[in-house]
Amino acid sequence: MTDLSLRTLLVVGLCAGVLPLASAQSGASRIKPGDHIAVVVNQDVVAASEITLRAERARAEARRRGEANPDMEALRKQAMEALIEERAMVTLARETGQRVDEPELDRVVANVATQNKLTMPELKERLKADGMDFKTFRENLRDQMLMERVREREVQKRISINDGDIDRYLEERQAKADSNPQLNIAQVLVPIPEKSTQAQVAERLARAETALARIKAGEDFARIAREFSEDANKDRGGEVGLRQAERLPDVFVDAVRELKPGQVNPRLIRSEVGVHIIKLLAREAAANPNIITQTHSRHVLLRPSQQLTPEVAARRLQEFKRAIEAGQTSFEQVARDNSEDGSAPNGGDLGWVSPGAFVPEFEEAMNALPLNGISGPVMSRYGVHMIQVLERRQVELEPKQLREQARVALRERRYEDAYKDWLKELRANAFIEMREWQ
Repeated sequence: MTDLSLRTLLVVGLCAGVLPLASAQSGASRIKPGDHIAVVVNQDVVAASEITLRAERARAEARRRGEANPDMEALRKQAMEALIEERAMVTLARETGQRVDEPELDRVVANVATQNKLTMPELKERLKADGMDFKTFRENLRDQMLMERVREREVQKRISINDGDIDRYLEERQAKADSNPQLNIAQVLVPIPEKSTQAQVAERLARAETALARIKAGEDFARIAREFSEDANKDRGGEVGLRQAERLPDVFVDAVRELKPGQVNPRLIRSEVGVHIIKLLAREAAANPNIITQTHSRHVLLRPSQQLTPEVAARRLQEFKRAIEAGQTSFEQVARDNSEDGSAPNGGDLGWVSPGAFVPEFEEAMNALPLNGISGPVMSRYGVHMIQVLERRQVELEPKQLREQARVALRERRYEDAYKDWLKELRANAFIEMREWQ
């Protein structure tokens, strides 16, 4: 697979023109009668009203999260810093020749109207009611697209992955695989509830001791598990199934470390949930790290904005999920009509991807889904997602594919640090003049 991360998909989506309504303005048009210039950034300005508006919305969102008295002064400072960074990005984009052509911008505006279920005249009326003229709105969208493009270009230039980096990554992965054997463990679980009395604890321990004594006396482990155990695997004789050691609780791995297949740990094992009797059924070599599970999934992405808070976006996705599960619509249609990335025209389809292709928070939620299962709202650094897994398959990667996967994973690992360094340098090189405005 090529160097295609979720970040790349989202940038493509932004440039494809699916954006929420936004309220930031650009250039001298930001300053209205009675307003003040708070900060000059290169050839651009930040209006005092922008800082106040963004801080007030941040305060409202904090209160929805349960914060009774959010610090307004701190919120103002955060809003001002964010706006300074945005202006610096926009001016850099313009200085370095980044452009958004008029036909492309027209398509973006049309998509915004469609997503908000508005005709073009209705969109203009909505903007007018919100105190924004149509020309300013168009320039605002242009600025957002410029910021995304310059950020992706400049940050990616800073991330250098050489053959030595890839070799070390693959060696580390192989070493980790070698230290992570596959274990098949059986257990007898006697739970001890958290608020048990001393008498209840004693009764539970006595039950576990009786089971262990009978096993030591030669009775069949599986039969004892079916009689005494209180876990989900009791009907299978307590067998957990073959799993990588890293996917098992540490207490289990430690309990079988010195055991040979077929042996039972002679002691009761305590954990947070109760008392265990542990038997090692099998120990196998680690799975081949070159054999990976690829996933075919699709998603719907909503990008929070000043008009669409994360909480509202999450509620909207929950409504979409209920409608899909009730048969009132399809996932594909919801994605086409609402998703804010480049996969929307294809019904949100992300194609076949290897591990590491998506950001961790997205991938973790995707991996936890059964086939055809639909996730609840999933927060990532790019917005709020609803995910569906369509297919999975096992694939053994060829050397070239293996190295490309390593390159993608290393880029993702290094992106955040590179972005922070770039932002710090961008800020240091910008002309910033603070004005008295409060």
